[in-house]
Amino acid sequence: MSDAYKRVAGERALDYVKDGMVLGLGTGSTVYYTLQKLGRMVQDGLQIKGIPTSKATEVMAKELGIPLTDFREHPVLDITIDGADAVTPKLELVKGGGGALLREKLVASASKQMIVIVDESKRVDSFDGVSIPVEVVPFAVETTVERIRALGGTPTMRQDGDELFVTDNAHYIVDVTFASVPDVAALHDRLKRLTGVVETGLFPDLASFVIVGSARGVDVVERS
Repeated sequence: MSDAYKRVAGERALDYVKDGMVLGLGTGSTVYYTLQKLGRMVQDGLQIKGIPTSKATEVMAKELGIPLTDFREHPVLDITIDGADAVTPKLELVKGGGGALLREKLVASASKQMIVIVDESKRVDSFDGVSIPVEVVPFAVETTVERIRALGGTPTMRQDGDELFVTDNAHYIVDVTFASVPDVAALHDRLKRLTGVVETGLFPDLASFVIVGSARGVDVVERS
């Protein structure tokens, strides 16, 4: 039933979209339902423009007839709608399961609001043991992995079949778990300072609210 929960969350986010808005268009299986409905709304006359967070989303948006723009034309976005791999009660996020974390963070950071859409399986009490994507430059990646390990993480290079996974930005992804994550913002800062790290999949403070689809319907959890 998770697809049904994703659909109800993804479609509910569009209640916040109004004519004339510029939207950040997220990436992932829940955003798929947002984009499908948004495409129908555009066909029915909704006037919006979007900035995609990945090449995959860009392709889908064009197929659905959703008009696209860029930061040169619109440096500030009204809303970003995106999914998450894990969400705490404080609305801290882990993102990057699809490998788009850098562009997702750039788009969300330029937005007045970030609406996060998930099914109930993504709610967690903490990020203890949760896989955290870290985007790194390919050059000297072995040394970057060792720096991550020295912080107490257990790093694994993400694969794409027999090859290393490559992001839209031509970087690699290291998936890292930590036995204990008492302070999400502090961990993000420590990882980000490591030479070779481009960005982390930790989003400590960007979510404005989270829409959660479940068997009960939809819950909207706002930042306290």
